[in-house]
Amino acid sequence: MKITKTKKRWGITLLLLAIIISIASYPLRPQDPIKYFERESEQLKTEKVAGEKWLVWLYYNPIGEASLWALAKRKLVSTIYGNMMDRTCSAKKIHPFIEDFDVDMSVAQKQEFENFNDFFIRKLKDDARPIDTSSNIVISPADGKMLAYADISNSDFIIKGYRFDVFSFLDNPGLAQKYHDGALLIIRLTPVDYHRFHFPVSGKLSPNKKIEGDYYSVNPFALRKKAEIFCLNKREYTIISNPLFGDCIMAEVGATMVGSIEQTFKGSFANKGEEKGYFEFGGSTVVLLFEKSKIHIDEDLLTNTAKGYETTVKMGERIGAK
Repeated sequence: MKITKTKKRWGITLLLLAIIISIASYPLRPQDPIKYFERESEQLKTEKVAGEKWLVWLYYNPIGEASLWALAKRKLVSTIYGNMMDRTCSAKKIHPFIEDFDVDMSVAQKQEFENFNDFFIRKLKDDARPIDTSSNIVISPADGKMLAYADISNSDFIIKGYRFDVFSFLDNPGLAQKYHDGALLIIRLTPVDYHRFHFPVSGKLSPNKKIEGDYYSVNPFALRKKAEIFCLNKREYTIISNPLFGDCIMAEVGATMVGSIEQTFKGSFANKGEEKGYFEFGGSTVVLLFEKSKIHIDEDLLTNTAKGYETTVKMGERIGAK
């Protein structure tokens, strides 16, 4: 009798393992490639995604989604991986990464790094990113790929029929009310980008506000499946008060494998183009919010977004005006 029960338990266990392996390895539905407009050349290009197979598995496989819920979205996993990128042995990953993703190192201040995170948060030469200093111009706060919306109350976000929820994002109903029909700009930084972020306008600064949350990926593969990610992830924001542009909100959003968001700026007033902080290892996002009619976003950014494409931007270049 005991032998029979034991055999049954083993049989059930093996059957469950076979089911799990089968689900985990079943062919994934092919995902549409991520297309974007390269602003300088005005050409439509395809993004090469770091860890693409892993991302698709996490968000489009039943076992992957279970792993995402249980582990991948949690701070512990990102912290552990971030700590691994601080180890000296991680330096061996730098040169293959540079070659694989064609990272332009000619603009970096230094060429040798202690570990991968040291490379990841590299500073650029002073003249690498010219700043448009005109007082009526808003500049991109970071290198990355941008989505732009002139009125978030009347614009589909990522998925048709879904609107960006500024109330959930700011976790402050009174403040969010000022921006419910305002402008939204989202700059997605991929692992290959320069990962320091800068002030888009000059102005008086509010204290930094932190909102705890998860660590979902901000890659389009993930956003297509879960558009509310920005309102679920860890984020922090500052209000920049400017006489022309009103109260601009600049927010930094964490993501899977982002070790941390570091705020380096100290003071109550910042000049446009000054460094605000940096992201440690991982892809991440900077979000800008403007009150209604306070900014005229450049037309190419709006047009490309309306077509469903991001546009590449560089820190310091114009993205809008008064």
